[in-house]
Amino acid sequence: MIGQVRKETRRPAFSKTFLLLLVQLLTFQFNMAASTLANLRPITKVVQGQKMKEGAGVTICRTVGTSTLRNLDPYLMLDELKLPAKAAFAGFPDHPHRGFETCSIMLEGQIEHRDSQGNQGVIGPGGVQWMTAGRGIIHSEMPKGTDGMLWGFQLWINLPKKDKMCKPRYQDYQRGDIPVVESSPGASVRVMAGSHGGVIGPIKMRNPGLLMDVRLAPGANVTQEVPLGWNGFAYVYDGEGKICGSVAQPEHALILGPGDHVTATGGSGTNGLKFLLIAGKPIGEPIVQHGPFVMTTQEEIYQAFRDYQSGRLQDPADNPWKGDDGEL
Repeated sequence: MIGQVRKETRRPAFSKTFLLLLVQLLTFQFNMAASTLANLRPITKVVQGQKMKEGAGVTICRTVGTSTLRNLDPYLMLDELKLPAKAAFAGFPDHPHRGFETCSIMLEGQIEHRDSQGNQGVIGPGGVQWMTAGRGIIHSEMPKGTDGMLWGFQLWINLPKKDKMCKPRYQDYQRGDIPVVESSPGASVRVMAGSHGGVIGPIKMRNPGLLMDVRLAPGANVTQEVPLGWNGFAYVYDGEGKICGSVAQPEHALILGPGDHVTATGGSGTNGLKFLLIAGKPIGEPIVQHGPFVMTTQEEIYQAFRDYQSGRLQDPADNPWKGDDGEL
């Protein structure tokens, strides 16, 4: 075998031909895959963000989780946090969660999370924390410093009934842990979960879904498959342009209708278009929510309050840095 390899390396013409054929094959496969996307998802609703205060009086902008859009199964809430860090110094002190997952995404600044058992971590610019609250977490989320801007998002994702009392889990990823796909000239996609251009994001989800940060230069285009039957939306956080043919502007969530893919084009402004693309398989179960507890029955909500008040919500034996199988 060694001799064969050496013999082949003396034939550069064959190598160039092989590489050319390989590129043509990959291009053909890509085009075939793209051609199977037949139904563009229309935008069925546009939700303008509402300013409100959360935590210790910190101003956020909420789209999903308002009177306009109570939820979009499996998504319960999306908040954007964008203000000087010194204006958010009071942060989000200790509070409980049970029955769902949260995802914190940072664009600028740092947030430190710390729970009642002393587990803690810091999410920096470009970083993401995916937290499975499961049967119970009591934690705080506080700005790390008062200089500069604090800009990020928090998404709440429901869990199916079978997983609501699972062991809590933290998944912390910094900027360098998240792959970026330059899918076409001027188009980049940070793949946090799901797949784009054959690249898979690092977040491990209990319920199938995708989570991407799409950034388009003026005039740049992107196409992303979103499986049939999934619910989803795009949240625009900077610039302007079009998503599935509809006008897209900051602090608006564009709700996706039925179909198998989405398209977007960056506007003519200097910032192009930047948005979060969020989609997942609907759970299809009752949602009974009271503040930070999300269950399927009222009795389960009462039990969550009893566990919290008696100090039994977060189990000291749980190691949230490990999955159910012990994986870090």
